[in-house]
Amino acid sequence: MPRACSPGHSVSEAAGEEFLVSARIDRVHALDTAEVRALKGRSLGPTAWLAVQQDRVDAFARAVEDWHWAHNEVERAARGPFGGTIGHAHLTLSLVPHLFASLLGFAAGEDAMFYGYNRVRFPAPVPVGSSIRLRADIVDVTDLGGGEQLTVDLLVESDGADRPACAAQGLFRHYHVAAPD
Repeated sequence: MPRACSPGHSVSEAAGEEFLVSARIDRVHALDTAEVRALKGRSLGPTAWLAVQQDRVDAFARAVEDWHWAHNEVERAARGPFGGTIGHAHLTLSLVPHLFASLLGFAAGEDAMFYGYNRVRFPAPVPVGSSIRLRADIVDVTDLGGGEQLTVDLLVESDGADRPACAAQGLFRHYHVAAPD
């Protein structure tokens, strides 16, 4: 069974021995195939809040060449429908793998690779200056022969909002291959 750790710690492994390291309180670790498969039906989260500040939004705009006034023109956006600048929908979506990694860990050196989305919706904007967090429900785990695919219902919440910023179903693939030293 995947292990929930004591407050403020997570399980890590080195030379076949487990030891505690500082981490999020609710992070779950699945250290072998049986533990990964046992994640099906499990709810994870929420993550810690992550601030969405104007510098992050501007950096994202530079990276993807999306300079819409609702994201990057503070004075104009203040007169717009949201009362200020908002984060790009794809910025919110791009933070999902990072947030998901804070909820679920694997054996030392292993990770889940983002594979794609089955569906994505953005019911509410993310105002600049607010924070987001992620909740995840693992709805399926499929054996890939040498790894597993996790189908995960994802909900990105924005503080102070009554609707989610993003609702999606993501696919993550986990392979039992440790990263090189």
